[in-house]
Amino acid sequence: MQAAGGAGPRPLFGGALSAVLPPAARDASELREIPDNQEVFAHRHGDQSLIVELLEYQGQVADRDAARYHFEDIAGGNEALERGSFEVTGVVQVSGSEVSLADCSSAWTLTGTQRVSKFNEEARNTVRLHLGLFRLPRFSTDVLVTFNDPQSISPDSSSAAAGSHREPWTEQDFRVLLQTLSLHDPALFG
Repeated sequence: MQAAGGAGPRPLFGGALSAVLPPAARDASELREIPDNQEVFAHRHGDQSLIVELLEYQGQVADRDAARYHFEDIAGGNEALERGSFEVTGVVQVSGSEVSLADCSSAWTLTGTQRVSKFNEEARNTVRLHLGLFRLPRFSTDVLVTFNDPQSISPDSSSAAAGSHREPWTEQDFRVLLQTLSLHDPALFG
């Protein structure tokens, strides 16, 4: 499966994983330091971003609750835990036939919103988050893919100066990434 622009899978984590990324995806490590457990991509013409993250497997959390667990963890990191600052609008189990990631015991998607500030600003923006969670208990790992899609930008946010967003990524771009995420080297997990 290829992206709209015809690009093939892109190596992640030194080639241990790969996935088809949407067009105009810029490696954020070219812009800032990124933790070793993350691959982060920013849209070249807007505030959308994609994060592929390797997290510790949360064995104490049932599969059906794990995506919500990670969503709430992100909300905590975004200082968006107060009432009315985050909402989950849907959690769906992904069919095994739609998953390319080997050794995945279950996969889930979650859609929700968070009211977050950028760069510790006072202004809060409403961001729709699409999460894809792949549970790999064999490797003690949860692979979390996050698509941050701003919906409402505060006029006081530094993002307001960016202006209009050319060729935004879509939910379909996100689904293609999830469906093409593949493992090539299990040594990635230690």
